[in-house]
Amino acid sequence: MIIIADGGSTKTNWCLLNKAGQKIYFNTQGYNPYFVDTKYITESLQNDLPSDLQLDEITEVNYYGAGCSTDDKVKIVADAMKAIFKNAEIHVGHDLLAAARALLGLDTGFAAILGTGTNTGIYDGKEIVHNIDSAAYILGDEGSGCYIGKKLLTDYLRGYMPEVVRQRFWDTYKLTVDEVTDNIYTKPLANRFCASFSKFVYDNNVHAEYSRGIVKTSFVDFFENLVSHYPNYKDYTFNCIGSVGYNFRNVLEETAIEYGMAVGKIIRSPIDDLVRYHVELAPRGN
Repeated sequence: MIIIADGGSTKTNWCLLNKAGQKIYFNTQGYNPYFVDTKYITESLQNDLPSDLQLDEITEVNYYGAGCSTDDKVKIVADAMKAIFKNAEIHVGHDLLAAARALLGLDTGFAAILGTGTNTGIYDGKEIVHNIDSAAYILGDEGSGCYIGKKLLTDYLRGYMPEVVRQRFWDTYKLTVDEVTDNIYTKPLANRFCASFSKFVYDNNVHAEYSRGIVKTSFVDFFENLVSHYPNYKDYTFNCIGSVGYNFRNVLEETAIEYGMAVGKIIRSPIDDLVRYHVELAPRGN
């Protein structure tokens, strides 16, 4: 039996291919090695994996995760996987490679992730051959859920929100200014905290113009600071995976067209297409 997993900073989507060829899906929390260590991942998997999962019978794990971009970060995740799946061959890759393989298969092109964080790259049909660093959530991650959430929280802290939005925000979260700053600067996983407020932007219908403005500005920053810096980027279609890109796809498509890119695929999760890649397109273990 083999497992294919797509891990973001907030959630991981898993698919088990059992001996009968059936696909069994389940979720755990996300494991970005920039924010959590091997011990944390191992303990979380022990608690979150389905209790009836036959761990000893799994022979291969293909895990793609946010933050798995350097050898030391890959090791953090791989060591946790080895501790859980003791009889399996472990393959850990970056979530951007998962996105490209899911969106493009064996074709060349441009692929992006817009979820809790941001990532972008050019794919040659096998590997990512050009990647501009997103600079993570403190310095960059333009267009991501975290970036949108930070814009919303900044307006809240500075009193820039329209009053009707501020009242809705308070009614929803009951967060004081001190509690916001405490969650960001002293508690762990501030990126998830900030990204969680992108849902408020999506759900907010009391001032659609304000909410749309935050999203539009975030996507313009995404194209201006990242996408448009790829050589000949207009020659590629714009392909994107992630809940933020999918939920706000009308604004995203509009912005892509404004920057001269035709729109390709925009999907919420890569897991189904990633499973297809491993089953139909790629040799086992790639």
